[in-house]
Amino acid sequence: MHVRALSLRDFRSWEAAELELSPGGTVFLGANGNGKTNLIEAIGYLSTLGSHRVAADAPLIRLGAQKARIGATVVNTGRELRVDMELNQGTANRAQINRSPVRRPREILGILQTVLFAPEDLSLVRGDPGERRRFLDELATARLPRLAGVRADYEKVLRQRSALLKTAGRNARSGARGAEMGTLDVWDGHLAAHGAVLLAHRLRLVHDLYPHLAQAYSDIAPESRPATIGYRSASLPPEFLDSARSPQDDDEEALEAILLRELAAARPKELERGVCLVGPHRDDLELMLGSAPAKGFASHGESWSFALALRLGAFELLRSAGTDPVLILDDVFAELDRRRRSALATVAASAEQVLITAAVPEDVPPELEAAPLHVETTGEADLRASRIAELNTTE
Repeated sequence: MHVRALSLRDFRSWEAAELELSPGGTVFLGANGNGKTNLIEAIGYLSTLGSHRVAADAPLIRLGAQKARIGATVVNTGRELRVDMELNQGTANRAQINRSPVRRPREILGILQTVLFAPEDLSLVRGDPGERRRFLDELATARLPRLAGVRADYEKVLRQRSALLKTAGRNARSGARGAEMGTLDVWDGHLAAHGAVLLAHRLRLVHDLYPHLAQAYSDIAPESRPATIGYRSASLPPEFLDSARSPQDDDEEALEAILLRELAAARPKELERGVCLVGPHRDDLELMLGSAPAKGFASHGESWSFALALRLGAFELLRSAGTDPVLILDDVFAELDRRRRSALATVAASAEQVLITAAVPEDVPPELEAAPLHVETTGEADLRASRIAELNTTE
């Protein structure tokens, strides 16, 4: 799989861009602030419908514009597909496949698979559980795009149920009688049904990712303690949390029954606090080095190694399905020591397409051949715009 062409309009610092890309390596070179990361951020957005830098879409739209457009021609096993996204201020985003509108933007998921490693990935080890849940869910959705709909349905049910818990809790404390309790039973069923599907795929993912992660970490830091991962959930019995456990065909049904039981048991506390205390939105990906959790115990170098191993493990897992995802490396070589740079370069050199950003050519390991594209900015102050310099100029 590779991106053959990329087009941008009013995306971040890019007023306009039309780029032709090839398999193999491409490195976008430029000083910080020139807009090179914005290019790979756009490609990553088409893969995940999200940015690796910000949570909302508004910052992605160029200052003064009402919408941004991202388009790419993706080649997969010889077949070309064109995918386009329009990000809008104040209205819903819109997507197209081969120039034909689709009902929901998430229908483009799966056309382009990417694995992106960036300095922000240190938060996978040191950050909050939400960062690791996002990593799991984006990777699970890359493997099975229909999970995007399950995730959206779960989030909708979670919001509705949480609002109902607040209302029911207030009424219970005031002695008022309402119909909320019966309605809660209905929402419990919806939450358990969608949550069980999401949980089953997360557990399967942890099981499948584990050996790739362990091998990647061993290659990067052979002198360190072994790295392992596991799923952490207060709602599930221990047998489900063993990463060595093979997924079963009836896991979704079993998990739904467990969630329904846990929701019933937690209801008094939920009414008291007005929040949903049971479900995959409260879970975590456990990262271990030896017998100690990586968060709080790993050194800076070990944390970098673990974050890198998670991304390389994800790359190898997706690759094992038969198609190389596009590997995106955002300004990371300068952050790594020689051994980690070499380990990353070895994997990158074997990818069908690798897109790199770097400040200077010396940041890219010599064993990784990559065609350079120089990024610069023109204009003044807030009106500055990015462009490809030299022979590949976008005016």
